[in-house]
Amino acid sequence: MKTNVTHYLQKFSIYIVLAVLFIACSLISPYFLQSSNLVNVMRQLCVGILIAYGEMILIISGFLDLSVGSVLALSGVLSVSVYQSTQSMAAAVAVAVAVAVACNLVNAFFVGQCNVPAFIATLGMQQAARGLALYYTGGQNILQLGNYVKIGQGMAGPVPIPVLIVIVITVLIWYIVNNTRYGRGLYAIGGSRSAAEASGINSKRSIYISYIVNGVLVAFAGMIFMARNNSGLPNGAVGYEMTGLTAAIVGGTSFTGGIGTVSGTIAGAFIIGFLENVMNLIGVNAYIQQIIEGSIIVLAVAFDVVSKSRKSQKVIVAKEEKTSEKTAK
Repeated sequence: MKTNVTHYLQKFSIYIVLAVLFIACSLISPYFLQSSNLVNVMRQLCVGILIAYGEMILIISGFLDLSVGSVLALSGVLSVSVYQSTQSMAAAVAVAVAVAVACNLVNAFFVGQCNVPAFIATLGMQQAARGLALYYTGGQNILQLGNYVKIGQGMAGPVPIPVLIVIVITVLIWYIVNNTRYGRGLYAIGGSRSAAEASGINSKRSIYISYIVNGVLVAFAGMIFMARNNSGLPNGAVGYEMTGLTAAIVGGTSFTGGIGTVSGTIAGAFIIGFLENVMNLIGVNAYIQQIIEGSIIVLAVAFDVVSKSRKSQKVIVAKEEKTSEKTAK
């Protein structure tokens, strides 16, 4: 009985933490539960959730992307620029997706074909994409977006359009991760790439698909980000890769690969979103907020490593006990 309780507590701990945090935030600030504030939190979370999905997929398979913020800025400003020239939202979406996917294909090439560590490959893209965004705009913001802002600020009935976009994408990502051969392969590759390849999984193909999916998610995040700010910001979204990584890791995605869920990532994003919101409401210094968020990442990774180490030790002890029993017989 005790084992079952412990199992369920571990399985649902992230959701328990989210519920407790929600209650705590409502007690800390009288403004937290106001409908206007909650809607604002939902809008703000949209970009972070999309980025977190991409990081989740990559981390599950044993990789990551440090170029998210820069690629988001590059695809976003080019999308805004195309919309201003054509007044076509379809063209703006197409450009954003094409640019973000192209950047991620470069990442995939170096990681998958050249075996460059994902940390190094995406760090290089982080610098290159930011430089391209600044070069294209001359370091100036693009203003007067017109109807483009609807993608980040508009409403579809009572539901904000960015929230609607995230809901649709969430369903698609959940299906891909849980109900496709590619999705199941992610966990196998993250657990052991060599074993996955031995079982017939094409790891290089999976790497390319993962970075392409990540590119599409970053593109939509970039459009929502620019629309919410009502301008194309070549210097925008700095450090957003850490937002995605934090949400994914806090949500239970193992930094060592092989473990992660869509629902956990959503919970992680809401935990970070609620923390940031309540800190803003009570006037916590922005620099202190960065310290807190950085600490959360370190603690989450440390907890993951320690938990895996304990599980491994338990497995080893169990095997030794079985061996001893067989020897005794």
